[in-house]
Amino acid sequence: MSYKERADGRKFEDCRPMEAKVGVIKRADGSAYFKFGNTWAYAAVYGPRTLFPRFMQNPTKGILRCHYNMMPFSSVGERVRPGGSRRSKEISMVTAKSLLPVLDLSAYPNSVVDVFIELPSTEAGSRCAGINAAALALADAGLKVKDIVAAVSVGRVDDQLVVDLDYTEESYPEGHVADIPIAMVPSTGKITLLQMDGIIPKDDLVKVVELGKKACMEISKLQKDALRAKYAGSEKK
Repeated sequence: MSYKERADGRKFEDCRPMEAKVGVIKRADGSAYFKFGNTWAYAAVYGPRTLFPRFMQNPTKGILRCHYNMMPFSSVGERVRPGGSRRSKEISMVTAKSLLPVLDLSAYPNSVVDVFIELPSTEAGSRCAGINAAALALADAGLKVKDIVAAVSVGRVDDQLVVDLDYTEESYPEGHVADIPIAMVPSTGKITLLQMDGIIPKDDLVKVVELGKKACMEISKLQKDALRAKYAGSEKK
């Protein structure tokens, strides 16, 4: 059986409704919110600040730490167990690695920048929503960034290539599913994250990554519009 129609009526190359906003957490040095459909991610940046214990310090540059957390009531599937998990540690690590290529920490030796990502609602695509929120929050904090990383999940559901898989597609019971989160630097097209859960032919992988790059450009525009909206509002006050 072929996959002919998405449950929410989207075209196969379309993302779910998206929303982005910066400056949403007052006491953070930078903060942002990003939404894919029913997946919401909040990110708060604290730092640069002196890193302790001292043996972890790097005298040539600061370090970036990301902390990803799905709230217990957030998932449409089983309830998420509170506290850290192997999955949350893995996503925290890949989030940091996806953001580091655009972040210049050379001006902050012996320091740390902490990014806390909280997800109160998740319905697939949570790591990509978190990366988008974190990238915006770093820019909102005034850190030196070359660009704002954009991320989206792409993949193959049965025989159809799709962008921004939702929960019904990730758990599609009638055929094979490949879920591929990617992150990209929009100004260069450089991919900073590429993971895959499932199996997909090589030719389809190349095609679906190109679809993901196009979606990332759309996400990038939304991110930059959110930053402009904040500072345009500041100028009017």
